[in-house]
Amino acid sequence: MTTKKYKEDFILLAEAGFIAVNQADEDAALKLFKAAELLDSSNVLPKVGMGYLHLHKLELKQAVKNFEDVLHKDPHNDMAKAFLGLCLSMMPNSVDKGEKILEQSLKSKDPLIKNMADSAIDFVEKFIKKSPGPAGKSK
Repeated sequence: MTTKKYKEDFILLAEAGFIAVNQADEDAALKLFKAAELLDSSNVLPKVGMGYLHLHKLELKQAVKNFEDVLHKDPHNDMAKAFLGLCLSMMPNSVDKGEKILEQSLKSKDPLIKNMADSAIDFVEKFIKKSPGPAGKSK
């Protein structure tokens, strides 16, 4: 059996992997991304998916590594860049760097990437950079 016969299924497997991540089905997501990678090892989408899985699990260092690997191979990958910005903005020592990347992502031609970057920037401003509330202040 050759993989050429199933090349057209690559995008279906990758998309199903993202859906599995959203449904918190890590086992299915891993299998789907690995199957997609077998069909087209040169495509970075399964690697983006793996980073997305790590992001969902808040394994931010591993997610950052995945997205940086993707950007090393494909420097113009707006999805990986936006997810990298989101991950970095949630890491205490990288908030500013993450915000800068998210600001760059606002210039994407893809409206979904722009929307995600805008929401992420709003999230960072409201929840990550805000000062501690009354319970967090010392007397």
